[in-house]
Amino acid sequence: MLRSKHYGIGLALGAIFAASGCSGGDAGTSDTGMGVSDTGAMMGDTGMAMAPPPLAALTDANIVYVLDQSNLLDSASGAIAVTKGTNSEVREFARMMMRDHHALRRDGQALAKKLAVTPAPPGGDNSKAESDRVMSMLNNAAKGRDFDKAYIDDQVTYHVNLLATATTAMAAAQNPELKNFIQKAAPSVQAHLDRAQAIQRTLQ
Repeated sequence: MLRSKHYGIGLALGAIFAASGCSGGDAGTSDTGMGVSDTGAMMGDTGMAMAPPPLAALTDANIVYVLDQSNLLDSASGAIAVTKGTNSEVREFARMMMRDHHALRRDGQALAKKLAVTPAPPGGDNSKAESDRVMSMLNNAAKGRDFDKAYIDDQVTYHVNLLATATTAMAAAQNPELKNFIQKAAPSVQAHLDRAQAIQRTLQ
């Protein structure tokens, strides 16, 4: 079954900062109202739980890189799901991921340019290889209900991880404008998670 080959979009996000020093424990919440702890149980079902790195491990350059790679992966995976998804809600969700994460990436790149911050991966980062693996799996997967379910399951885990990443990044960011950018993006990511969970329930 395709589900057993889990696509691992959430794992790819975890890999972005795995080598920089992951720590165990609850990701918690932040002042943005991001309910990471409320959705953390979802991660146990996928085996892809990755805690954010210690705050001191991330520089502003690392944060810009992590967020850029996260938005790139979700936008690109959404483009595949638009064509391979068979459920109308899944396809519409994928279109939203393409649109919203492309916009977040564009705005993040513009901010990095304004702040003269050059994106830099955390030490030992292997996210590019993991992202390439995920995209290859998506491209080679067959259409059908299994694809729809695996994609949405991964999107739930991915957005849980992204909220945890945002919580960590906002606390670690040194530049106030970067902090503000993350805080403003958080409600959109939470809305994506809520929608993915709603679709997930219909595919059980």
